[in-house]
Amino acid sequence: MSPVLNNLLPVFALMALGRLLLRLGLLDREFFRLSDRLVYFVLFPALLFWKLGVARAGGKSGGQLELAALQAVPWILAAVGLVWLAGLAYMHRAGYPPAWRGSFSQLTFRFNTYVGMAVVLTTLGEAGVTVFGVIMGLLIPFINLLCVGTLIWYGGEQAGGRRRLLTLARALVGNPLILGCAAGLAYGRWGVPLPPFVHNTLALMSSLTLPLALLSIGAGLGLDKLKGQLGPALVAAGFKLLLLPALGLGMLWLAGVRGIALQVSAIYLTLPTAASTHILSRQLGGEVDLALAGTVLSTLLSFLSLSAVLLVWG
Repeated sequence: MSPVLNNLLPVFALMALGRLLLRLGLLDREFFRLSDRLVYFVLFPALLFWKLGVARAGGKSGGQLELAALQAVPWILAAVGLVWLAGLAYMHRAGYPPAWRGSFSQLTFRFNTYVGMAVVLTTLGEAGVTVFGVIMGLLIPFINLLCVGTLIWYGGEQAGGRRRLLTLARALVGNPLILGCAAGLAYGRWGVPLPPFVHNTLALMSSLTLPLALLSIGAGLGLDKLKGQLGPALVAAGFKLLLLPALGLGMLWLAGVRGIALQVSAIYLTLPTAASTHILSRQLGGEVDLALAGTVLSTLLSFLSLSAVLLVWG
């Protein structure tokens, strides 16, 4: 139980603290709205640049770690694609309204980057962060295209037409998390250590990132969001936390992926749904209440899926 107690429980304890601070009125939703923007656009990209850049420039075996990550990516992509198709087939058979289908689809394969980075960092350290960063940077474009495409397909006129699609395409190209990963890997290949004052500044910025992100995630975990949506949210969590890990880990194992690449992949595959799922649903005519409920339930149940991974590979 020590990997769970030492590496996973602190992550969920910070989430619980965020909910408690909100309930006590010590922090409000406006604080978390602003901190989310700060984390997404500034702090998390800085953390990714720092961790990935320092790993290569500092003489660690960054190239080997990147290669290990690249070996895992095709199989994770395949698992995500299969779960996406399975989710579409289930929604069609179950007769969900069109507005529900894009939101339900997101819940089955999107992943919470912040929780993933926190668990990987506490469990596998700098090497794990490098592998996770490469996997994340390559998966985010594919996953976003699936999310946006599905929401627009089922959203009809609510999707906002060509202009909104172009806006989202530009946002995808300029995704700060992808840019942070790419910049860090590129700087690491240059092989020049960061000046001490830059290193220390990025270290201080990075130390704020995950605590702020986890507090904000916890603040959004209101059980009231499950009202009227528990059934479909539970089914979506089954796709995300049971079917996706089973398919992904099965293919990775058969493909001979082992070591830290398999460990990081296992953590990725058992992560909860992204906390921002409801935002994309609102923008593109999805069912916002379902997205909120699925995110809450997936986050709570992911303690079990991540615990299982850490007990096996932690």
